[in-house]
Amino acid sequence: MIIGYARVSTDDQNLDAQTDALQAAGAEHIFSDKISGSMRKRPELDKLLDQLRSGDVIVVTKYDRLARSLRDLLDIVEAIKDQGAGFRSLAEDIDTTTPAGRLVFHVFASIAQFERERISERTREGLQAAKARGRVGGRPPALTTAQKAEARRMRDDEQRSISEIARLFKVSERTVRRA
Repeated sequence: MIIGYARVSTDDQNLDAQTDALQAAGAEHIFSDKISGSMRKRPELDKLLDQLRSGDVIVVTKYDRLARSLRDLLDIVEAIKDQGAGFRSLAEDIDTTTPAGRLVFHVFASIAQFERERISERTREGLQAAKARGRVGGRPPALTTAQKAEARRMRDDEQRSISEIARLFKVSERTVRRA
């Protein structure tokens, strides 16, 4: 069975163009969501994946309608494959039910893996370069060393409460306690 999936990001947008294209591609049933692609929980997509049977083919007009990122697309298509079903994207001409389509999809996957590794490599290089210059990563402390000493003095010598000290320094009580 050919099953269509359509998605738009907001209620203001219209699904008609996608549903027309999916029907023209032979979709017998179409699931559709009106929800941002950044949301992993998409009720109709989840329902579609739950009802998927071996031999079914999920069709989308563009792969970005199915997934929010290439990594997300790879994960969803892997879940589809694990159920014995196929995936087709009309705009990108990807069809995992054919050997050529699987090849194109695996090239996508390889490029995504390469890019993830390059990002990780660049991040490590950047952190090493910053460390060599004496920079330390992370969030800057809320209180300077002098402010910490002053907070301790106020608590010990002036007998001020933690909440009062926190208000004076405009930090949380927990920050004062840690100091």
